[in-house]
Amino acid sequence: MSEPVLEIKNLNVDYGLGDQAVHAVRDVNLTLHRGEVLGLAGESGSGKSTLAYGLTRLLAPPGVVSGGQVIYHPEKGDAYDVLGLSDKELQAFRWAETAIVFQGAMNSLNPVHKISTQLTDVLAAHEPQMSSHSRTARAREMLKLVGISPDRMDAYPHQLSGGMRQRVMIGMALILQPQVVIMDEPTTALDVVMQRQILGQLIELRERLGFSVIFITHDLSLLVEFSNRIAIMYGGRIVEEAQASTLYRESLHPYSAGLLGSFPALRGPRRELTGIPGSPPDLKGMPTGCSFHPRCPKAFDPCADNIPVLGNPDTPDGATRTVACWLHPVKQPVS
Repeated sequence: MSEPVLEIKNLNVDYGLGDQAVHAVRDVNLTLHRGEVLGLAGESGSGKSTLAYGLTRLLAPPGVVSGGQVIYHPEKGDAYDVLGLSDKELQAFRWAETAIVFQGAMNSLNPVHKISTQLTDVLAAHEPQMSSHSRTARAREMLKLVGISPDRMDAYPHQLSGGMRQRVMIGMALILQPQVVIMDEPTTALDVVMQRQILGQLIELRERLGFSVIFITHDLSLLVEFSNRIAIMYGGRIVEEAQASTLYRESLHPYSAGLLGSFPALRGPRRELTGIPGSPPDLKGMPTGCSFHPRCPKAFDPCADNIPVLGNPDTPDGATRTVACWLHPVKQPVS
């Protein structure tokens, strides 16, 4: 395993303050290593996007990070806590060190500005010493990298297809060559063919430029194919984390198994899709004990009263994976 580039330690994110606060992210611990793709999966409302906005300090009020650390390891220099940066330091950190690709490209791009303006504005803000000619040349180069002809530089967002707009967003995120790129369901609104093209190109760009990716989606089938590791979120917590191939072959948490059973396999014998009964928990009134136990087909006595601890299970490959489930006692909790 390569060295870490981003460490999330005991991160908590709330909406509101005091007794009425909704705890959307609870004690999340994750490590993103240099050059890897870390997938983050879970149903809508599980806390995936809130986690991404919390660690980049993009939460809109009344969202607030109520605890934890986000340690960033730059290529040169000492590591530092992103949550402790001043406004000026945070402005320099965003896009230059960590960039984010939002879910709705049409809403993220400014409809009244040309693509060229939106790409070069990023360079003008972070690299003011660059000449106008150099900024334009860099923007044209980035469009070519993401598979768009440079002659579309003068197009407006509405003149591009959904797939092209998403490629522009990816190009904008990569134009300063950040070390970490967070992708929040970037292909959800696209058809499966376009999804395949964009994700394939993303992997190619990662291999060429060497950045790390946190890929957020509810579609676990995509993550199994494109991620190195996968973390599963439910009710604001990480409930399982493992190598993508390990999770696909042998998931330990019943929720992970439910997600895997909800999409068809492309090869092998036909099987009935099972899915997960019930609905995700209301964050305002979480159930006692394990938050998944009201929907879990394998729930037993401890599940209703005690919250399972995330840690390394007592299995042969336990050192390389974590799970929070009473079915699998842990020998080493995550600190």
